[in-house]
Order: sequence, then C-alpha cells, then structure tokens
Amino acid sequence: MITEELTCVGPDKLRRPDGRPVEWIVADGPVAYPLALAAMKARAAAIATGEAAEAVWLVEHPPLYTAGTSAAAGDLLDPQRFPVYQAGRGGEYTYHGPGQRVAYLMLDLRARGRDVRCLVEGLEGWIVDTLGAFNIVGELRPGRIGVWVRTPGRPGGESKIAAVGVRVSKWVTTHGIALNVAPDLGHFDGIVPCGIADRGVTSFEALGQIVSMAEVDMALRAAFERRFGPAVAGSAEALATAA
Repeated sequence: MITEELTCVGPDKLRRPDGRPVEWIVADGPVAYPLALAAMKARAAAIATGEAAEAVWLVEHPPLYTAGTSAAAGDLLDPQRFPVYQAGRGGEYTYHGPGQRVAYLMLDLRARGRDVRCLVEGLEGWIVDTLGAFNIVGELRPGRIGVWVRTPGRPGGESKIAAVGVRVSKWVTTHGIALNVAPDLGHFDGIVPCGIADRGVTSFEALGQIVSMAEVDMALRAAFERRFGPAVAGSAEALATAA
C-alpha cells in the first residue's frame, strides 16, 4: 500500500520509466560519518556521469551530531557531548547513532521527474508506509519535514520518529532519512532536534515495538520498491572503497 497523504506523488511519479533497479546496500557495521559523506559524494558523481547505478545505502553511525545548512548555533546545546559534523544537506541539527537506521539515497532525479518537492514527499511517504508495516501510524505536518506519531502526554501531544534531509546536485541526490528504531533517546538532549524545541522524539522501542534492524530493513525495502521501483543487492565494500 502507498499512503495517499501526499499532494504531488502518484503511484508512478518517482519510478524510473526504464525500470532500472537501484542497488540496495546494507552496511555490516558502524560507518564513520566522514566516510559516509565521501562515499555518497563519489557515488553521486559517478551516477551523474552515467558510470554507476543509483543506490540506497543503509547504515548506522557512532553517536554524533550533524548540522544542516539551516542549523542555528544556539540549537547545539552540548557541543562537547559528541562529534559535530557539517552535513551539507538541508535542515538543521540532528543526531545519528546506534539503533537508528539511516538510509542514504543516491538517486538520479533526471529519470524520476526532476521534482525535489515531490522527492521529499515521497521519502516521507516511504517512512509512513514502513511504519504501517508495524502498526505504527506515521503522520505528516505542514511546514515540518519529517514523520510524526501521536504521543499523548508528551509535549505537543506528538513526537518525531523520523527525519528527512537531502541535497541535490546535478539532479542527483545525497543524504536521505533517519528512522529511530531503538536509539538512546537521551542522546538527542544535546541539540534542539531539527530546530523544533516544543516537540520531542520517539522510536519504535519507545512506542513498545521491539523489532530487529533486519526486520525494519525488510519493511523499508518493500515500501521503497512499491514507491520508487525495483532494487537489487549491492556491495557495501565497493561503495566504501570508491570513497
């Protein structure tokens, strides 16, 4: 099922007309953030010149904070707690760490409609569909990119379970989504996540859904293929070596 809570993404909007599959790559251990940035940049450059296939790269990072292009200095509350990296993507501060599934997308928008707004909505819809596989109701909020769940008793009555932040260069994307499966939510206390001070964050675990990362990965892939088209297994070693 593809969620219909979107304004510009039809069932085929973000699929390649030629049906060429995306390489689906799962890192088998923690990935250092500088390595991830370098690998994404190298792969995106190769995609732009037609030398490589598109890729989705699923990783976990050691604990760290990243700053997007709109990050406000005052939103970094504890700069000594974890390493802080300039991400080069849109958005503000976010946290990455163990128990959070980060999906980096290197997609060629020249073959997928050349519509960045629809891409972002498509990524949000992908997350909503994935959450639905675990009976978690993800919701979207106008003016607040990302995916939210209702959490009565928490500030604002809702909490963010997934962040979205992308960069597009030469119509090829980098960065992507971060989905909270079972991270230490206390690690978010060193920042104002995504610049939103009056709402909290949550996770599968905090919502009572105890699932493995492999189970989440399976749901992510199934939901991705329904929205973006086919995927085939790729090599994490080749991606990292290219960096």
